[in-house]
Amino acid sequence: MHRKRIALMLAALLLPNLAQAQERLPVTVELGDVSLTKLSTIMAYDHGIFERNGLAVDMFITPRAAEAVREEGVIVPPKNIRSNVVADINIGGGSPTIVRMTTVAHTQHRVILATMDNVIRFHVLARRDITTPAQLKGKRIGFSSPGSLDHLAVLLLLKRNGIDPIRDVEMYEGAPSEGDIVNGRVDAMAGSELAIAAARRDGLTDLADMAQFNYPMPGSGVNALASWLAANHEAASRFMKASVEAIALMKTDRAAAYDSLTRWFGITDPEKLAAVYASAQRLPSKPYPSLDGLKLIKSLFPYRAMQVTRLETFADSSFVTALDRSGFIDALYRPKP
Repeated sequence: MHRKRIALMLAALLLPNLAQAQERLPVTVELGDVSLTKLSTIMAYDHGIFERNGLAVDMFITPRAAEAVREEGVIVPPKNIRSNVVADINIGGGSPTIVRMTTVAHTQHRVILATMDNVIRFHVLARRDITTPAQLKGKRIGFSSPGSLDHLAVLLLLKRNGIDPIRDVEMYEGAPSEGDIVNGRVDAMAGSELAIAAARRDGLTDLADMAQFNYPMPGSGVNALASWLAANHEAASRFMKASVEAIALMKTDRAAAYDSLTRWFGITDPEKLAAVYASAQRLPSKPYPSLDGLKLIKSLFPYRAMQVTRLETFADSSFVTALDRSGFIDALYRPKP
C-alpha cells in the first residue's frame, strides 16, 4: 500500500534538512475544537516547529469551537477566532468528518493523515440524581453533532447497557457541554477533560470513564482537504514531520505546553491546565490513522455511502509510515547527548 510514495518519503527523510533554506510552503490550519488533541499543533506553531520544517502556517479556531467551551469557563482570545475559511488542514475528529462526508451533500472531501487520539477517553456525565447508566433510559442526552466523538461515547455506553438510542432516549444535537446539564437543557452528555473538571466543580455524576473499555476511534487528527493534498504532497509531508516533532515536545515540556494552552485557549486555571496536560500524555507518539476506529464507525452508522466506501478512501497512512520506518519518530524520544 502506497509503497512507491513511502519509498520516496524515506529517501527525503534521509537527506539533510533543507527546509530552512527553502521557500516556506503556505498551509491554512483550522482547529476544530478546544481540547487536548490540539495541544501539539498549537505548540508546533508557538515553538517554531512549523517554520523549521519549511512551512508558513496560518492557524485559527472556529467561532463554534470557541463558543462550545465558553460555558466551561474557557474564553478563547478573539484574535485566534476566524470563520468562513475552508482550511487546507483541519485538526479535528476523523469520525464527524467521515459522517459529514457521507451524509451532507456540500461537505468537502478530506483524507485522514493522522489520528492524534485513537481511544475513546470521554466521560459520560449526568445530573447528580442519575447515578447509574441504566437510569439514562427515558432521559435527554446531549451531543455536539452526528458522528462527533462525544456522540460516539454516549452511543457506545447506551449500547453496553441495552438502551436503544432512538426508542429509549431523547438525543439532542448542539448540547455538548457540562453547562447544558446545569442549565437543564439535557440530563446527560459526554465530555472531555475540560468538561470533566467543570462537572466535578458543579457536583454532577461521572457515570462512566469510557477509556476503561478501550474502544478504538478515529479521533482528532490531521484531516487534509483531498483537493489540496493531491497538489501539495510536499507541504503535507512537512506538516506531518512537524506534527510528530511537536507531539514529542508536548510529552516532554510541561511549561511549554502550559504556555501554548494559555496563549491559544485562554486557559489559566491550574486545575484545567493540569487536566489537559495529564490527558495529553496518553496520546500516541506514532499517530497512525485509526483504521480500527473507522471500522467501529461503520458498525454504528448504517449510511450506504459509508458502507460501500473502502476504508483506504478515508485515510492515508503513508506519511506516518514513512516517518516511522525511517526511525525519525523513535529518535525524538532518545536521550540527547
